[in-house]
Amino acid sequence: MPDLATPLIAWYRENARDLPWRHPEFGAWGILVSEFMLQQTPVARVIPHLEAWLERWPTPSSLAADAPAEAVRQWANLGYPRRALWLYRAAVEIRDRHDGVVPRDVDALLALTGIGDYTARAVAVFAYGDRHPVVDTNTRRVLARAIDAKSQPEAPARRDLAAMDAILPRDDNEAAIVNAATMELGAVVCTARSPRCEACPVARVCGWRVAGYPDTGDDRRKQARYEGSDRQARGAVLKQLRDAAPQPIPFDEVIAQWPDAPQRDRAIDSLIADGLAEASDDVLRLPS
Repeated sequence: MPDLATPLIAWYRENARDLPWRHPEFGAWGILVSEFMLQQTPVARVIPHLEAWLERWPTPSSLAADAPAEAVRQWANLGYPRRALWLYRAAVEIRDRHDGVVPRDVDALLALTGIGDYTARAVAVFAYGDRHPVVDTNTRRVLARAIDAKSQPEAPARRDLAAMDAILPRDDNEAAIVNAATMELGAVVCTARSPRCEACPVARVCGWRVAGYPDTGDDRRKQARYEGSDRQARGAVLKQLRDAAPQPIPFDEVIAQWPDAPQRDRAIDSLIADGLAEASDDVLRLPS
C-alpha cells in the first residue's frame, strides 16, 4: 500500500478551497444540511442555498417546528427534492430522539431518514472529529486510480470503506484531513474526464499513471437525459406547486400545457407517492 496520507495532508493544507462547512465553528447541523445539499449538486449552487437555509432554520428543532411544505419550497431549484423532505424528517427525528442535537454515533446517524454510509460518517468525522472512512464518488475515483490502476471506479460497495480506512492515519485529526483531502483531490485535480496529473500530490505513486493510463472501462450506471424525461415533468409540477403555495392548484391546471399528458400524470402520481405533494378535493398541494 503506497503512502498516500503524507502527500495528501501536505497538499490539502496548501490547496484546500475555503468552503463554509470547513470552518471550525460551522457545527454539526450545518454540516449535515450541507451534506444533504451536496449530493449530486455542484458546490457553487449549494453555497447560497445553504446560507439561506441555515439563516431560516439554524437548528434541527427550528426546521422541525415548521411545515414540510416550507422545506420543499426553500429547497427551490436544487434538484432531487426528496432530499428536502428527508432532511425535514431527519430534523424531526433529531428533535424527538436526540433532544435537538445532531448525534455523533454513526449508527444513530444511520437511523435518521435519508442518511446513508457517506453522510453518517461525514458528520461523525467533520463535525465531531472521530476517525471513520468517508467515501464519496471523488474518493472512489482517487482510490481506483492510485491503488487499483483503474481509469474509473466501480459501482459503490461496502469494500470502499475498507479501502479508504487502509490509507487513513491512526491520528483522528490527520485521518479527517486525509478524508477531506481525498475528496478534494478527486473534485479539483483527479477529475473524471480531464485529470491534472501534473498537479497531483500522489502522482509519483499512482498505479494508473505508472501503468500508462490504461482505459479500463466504466461500468457505472449512467443517468438518463433530463430533457423530456419524467424527472423534468416532476420538476415542472413541483415548481408550480412551490410558486402557488400555500394555495393548492386544481388538477386540470397542473402544468396544463405539458405536451405529454401520460407523462404529466406519472409525474403527479410519483410526487404524491414520494410525499412531495398531496391530493384532495381535485386539487394538488405541497405536503402539510
